Amino acid sequence: MSVALSSFAVFAISQVGTPGPANMAMMATGARFGFRAALPFVAGVALGKQLIIWPMGFGLMELAERYPGVFVALKWASAAYILWLAWRVAHLRLGTPDAEARVPGFLAGLIVHPLNPKAWAMITAGFTGFVGPGTGVLQATATIAAVLLACQVVLHPIWTFAGDRIAATVAGRPAEQYLMWTLAALTAASVLYVLIGGGGAQ
Repeated sequence: MSVALSSFAVFAISQVGTPGPANMAMMATGARFGFRAALPFVAGVALGKQLIIWPMGFGLMELAERYPGVFVALKWASAAYILWLAWRVAHLRLGTPDAEARVPGFLAGLIVHPLNPKAWAMITAGFTGFVGPGTGVLQATATIAAVLLACQVVLHPIWTFAGDRIAATVAGRPAEQYLMWTLAALTAASVLYVLIGGGGAQ
């Protein structure tokens, strides 16, 4: 048996391309610092998902079944972190120079998905819903990792560029405040959606 590649690819595109904590973080970073400056952060976000996929493929799901309380606590702690990020996004102002503001780099991006409950939900769905019985661990994990990375390489920069273009339109205008609050609200809503049992988008 193997991974249902076509079905999983459609699932991955729909999930990577929809609003969620990671996409909102990249959009906000692109809006605040510009597309080019945000690219190291985007690269970190894309590769950070691999830090979940490979451990999960090689036994982390079994560990979760044995100690569910630990993973429930991790999910809520991660959600709290993402909500804190949303609060910070809400208070960003694109047109206000800030000498202390620094562009988040590769390492900052690397931890986004390990702290993103939606990423965990999506990857879990990938292993449980699209991997056929008897599929080798390496084959299943490598396939899921490759498909998700390919989707991220294409779709993550689009979200970041969208933030950059939107910022160029609204920076310093009354609409700026509403934009940042909207980004923050979408980030918070995406996390709460997972916590109450919803899907697993980015």
